[in-house]
Amino acid sequence: MELLRQELQEAYEALRARVEGLGDDEFFWEPVPGCWTVRRGADGRWAVDYPEPPHPDPAPFTTIGWRLVHVAECKVMYHEYAFGAAKLTFPEIDSAHTATAAIEQLEAGHALLVGDLVGLDDAGLEREVLTNWGDRWPARQIFWTMISHDLHHGGEIGTLRDLFRAQIR
Repeated sequence: MELLRQELQEAYEALRARVEGLGDDEFFWEPVPGCWTVRRGADGRWAVDYPEPPHPDPAPFTTIGWRLVHVAECKVMYHEYAFGAAKLTFPEIDSAHTATAAIEQLEAGHALLVGDLVGLDDAGLEREVLTNWGDRWPARQIFWTMISHDLHHGGEIGTLRDLFRAQIR
């Protein structure tokens, strides 16, 4: 239990360090044409680009904003279905559309998961919980997935920020 809590926190802190000082110019930067990003829809709500299946293969390159909002919203959704009311859907989320708001959503989502983990004992970690696509997993898998998610996308975000700073202007 303690190891899982520590790994969850360390992965989050690595990601959080990579977005410190992120501005909206970096958040929306499209390093190649045709990037998926965060956009306002015709209904006035903001959402990450993510078409209905079938998804393009390969998927378009994604902006820092897309990746950060994706991580933040996944934290919220994993909490919602594994430990919450299991009612929220991605289309109901008005996605963060500034760097500051996305970081705040990331922090809030992480706090939800930390609270979920604190409430579990070893038996609770093995209890099957729901995912937002209907599969059932042992609760521990939710946390390991979020650890992997933070490290994976945090590394991508860090690399994109390095490229943003290094570009010739």
